[in-house]
Parts: sequence; C-alpha cells; structure tokens
Amino acid sequence: MKTVLVVRHAKSSWGDLTLPDFDRPLNDRGQRNAPEMATRLLKKGIGIDAFVTSTAKRAMQTATHFIRVYDRPEKELILREELYHAPANVYFDVIRALNDDYKTIAIFGHNPGITTFVNLLTPTTIDEMPTCGIFAVKADIKLWREFPATDNKFLFFDSPKAGS
Repeated sequence: MKTVLVVRHAKSSWGDLTLPDFDRPLNDRGQRNAPEMATRLLKKGIGIDAFVTSTAKRAMQTATHFIRVYDRPEKELILREELYHAPANVYFDVIRALNDDYKTIAIFGHNPGITTFVNLLTPTTIDEMPTCGIFAVKADIKLWREFPATDNKFLFFDSPKAGS
C-alpha cells in the first residue's frame, strides 16, 4: 500500500507585481497555514517518507514548512521543476518515478492542474483545491510505477478553513 498526500501551496503574496509568478513568496497567512496544516497531519499520526515539490518559491516554502514540522532536513526536499503549473499527467509521471522505498509521499503543486489531478484519483471530487489544502489517497500497490489513475481509496480532505 502507498499513500499520496496532494498539497496545494499555501496562500501567496501579490504584494510585488513586478515579481514573476514563479518567484512569488507566501504571504503572512500562507506562512501561518503551512505549518498549521503540517501539524494537523502529524497529530493524525501520518508519517511522510518523501516531500516532493514544485520549484516555484511558494510551493518550496510550503514544502519547507512541512518538512520542518516533521523535523527532517530541508536537503531531503525532492525538487521537480515540471510540477510548476503542471497538468494532471505530470503529477502521475512524477509519482510513478519515485523510489519504491517511500510508502507515504507529500506532493506540492499548483492549480489548476492539482485540482484536475485529485479529481481523477477517486470518485470523491472537489470544486477547487484551496491553498494549503490536502487531499489524501491510498493506492493498493507495491511499486510507484503502478500508481493508478483511478481506483484509489479516498482517505481525507483538509484545508485551513475546514478546521481540524
């Protein structure tokens, strides 16, 4: 069995309109929400073996908050440039290429692709993946390359506004 935690980056700043989209950082709310959401996962007893993130600043900052809450070194972040504004098929490609030693992974990315991706995974769907939202599924597989586009088991959905 493998578990995937799909995480949209936390709320980002639009304060400096001269910054390229890729370089936008988290705003104050995002800086609060990311560690709060990671702490919720930890309190649920959910371990994470790998933290896979888009290289855009806001996604990397979100993943960094998570990895810190899990008391793991930041050098363990798995950086994947192709996750920046990726369509759903890229999420599948990235996951299917992961090391099979990982049982539970968190993957950090962006809308609209991340919403499309989670809506393909199970019959449970959401209108839009909110910032710092977490959509969790379990797959009855031994190897990541077998990660299915359907037939996953929905575990839970959480977001900062949903409460714990």
